[in-house]
Amino acid sequence: MGVISEAVKEMNGYKLHIVKSDKFKTNTIVWKMKAPLNKEGVTKRALLPHVLQSSTAAYPTTEKLRSYLDDLYGANLFVDVAKKGEYQILSFSIEIANEKFLSDPTPLLSKGLELLADILLNPLAQNGSFDSETVENEKRTLKQRIQSVYDDKMRYSSHRLVEEMCAGEPYALHVNGELDDVDNITAQDLYSYYQQAFAQDELDLYVIGDVAEAEVEAAVASLFDFAPRTPLEANLLSGIRKEEKVVKEPQDVKQGKLNIGFRTNVKYGDKDYYALQVFNGIYGGFSHSKLFHHVREKNSLAYYVASRLESHKGLMMVMSGIEFENFQLAVDIIKEQMEAMKSGDFSEEEIQQTKAVIENQMLETLDTARGIVEVIYHNVVSKAHVPLDQWMQSMQQTTKEDIIAVANKVNLDTIYFLTGMEAGK
Repeated sequence: MGVISEAVKEMNGYKLHIVKSDKFKTNTIVWKMKAPLNKEGVTKRALLPHVLQSSTAAYPTTEKLRSYLDDLYGANLFVDVAKKGEYQILSFSIEIANEKFLSDPTPLLSKGLELLADILLNPLAQNGSFDSETVENEKRTLKQRIQSVYDDKMRYSSHRLVEEMCAGEPYALHVNGELDDVDNITAQDLYSYYQQAFAQDELDLYVIGDVAEAEVEAAVASLFDFAPRTPLEANLLSGIRKEEKVVKEPQDVKQGKLNIGFRTNVKYGDKDYYALQVFNGIYGGFSHSKLFHHVREKNSLAYYVASRLESHKGLMMVMSGIEFENFQLAVDIIKEQMEAMKSGDFSEEEIQQTKAVIENQMLETLDTARGIVEVIYHNVVSKAHVPLDQWMQSMQQTTKEDIIAVANKVNLDTIYFLTGMEAGK
């Protein structure tokens, strides 16, 4: 695996990360801003990037902004709101052709950086307020995004498990905010939140592609300049539950959704994090896993079943779709397979197969520029510096004993079951 080298430079109020790579025909620019999740700000924060990407002072309508992107050889702009551990992270990405591959000498990378600066720093706003029509449009869309979670029962049950399991912890908040809070946000409120975010957030700028470091640094320094700050730290609360919590929620659904949450007590950057990755893969992460084999194939109980990790919060979630009457049997088998992991009831072959799949997944992720950013941004969130080659090496060196030890740190916290109206009675 080719080592990805990242040059990190301290700039005014933010960090610049340059990853030189000649495997892409485009250059990718990603701006990330991180702040602790909190109830007061979560909905405004989810709205903000969508308002910023819809227009700027120079391109006052979405059509004009999109038309300018087309002029830049069809550059792409997208925004994202994510939750990693107890943080809510905003991302702004521009993917733009590398002028080295074009006959036109237009300095596209500089143009892309200028456009990003324009979007972030010169929004369509005056007198301490965003353009109210833009804000109202984006509020309507945000409501639809929040509502869509309720309509998609797989996503809904995942969200409800987290709400129940992490009640009282910031992580329980939904990444897109609260439906009831959207209407109260005014264009002025959002603008003052925007100013606060740029004054307090931890800011990181990533440039990935076949670029000259000195040129990028000079261009960036002239465009982005912020006051120094000490980024706000999230309160890391980790509830310890003495006995498992069981929540059954009846709704008018045709299929039950069984979601089970475990506390792994291991986070990204911990020395046993690599063993946790392999443990999750053998337990439920992949199609060769124990859960897939025992719950779905052997007992035909589930339409789907899988486990996934939340690496910055130390959680593992099992998600499955089952018939209402199979609730107890499915829970019992999921618990049995956890006990099998704790007692070392898995083979060397399962370990090797899992390591191979994890390595393939990682290589696939690193095949895209945005994937590279996502992987190296874990270091910012966790404050742990884990070079990629070390990540791969440590994962490959994981032993059966390491996996058993990490399995024994995992404990079941909450069982959530979305069931039908009749079954609920």
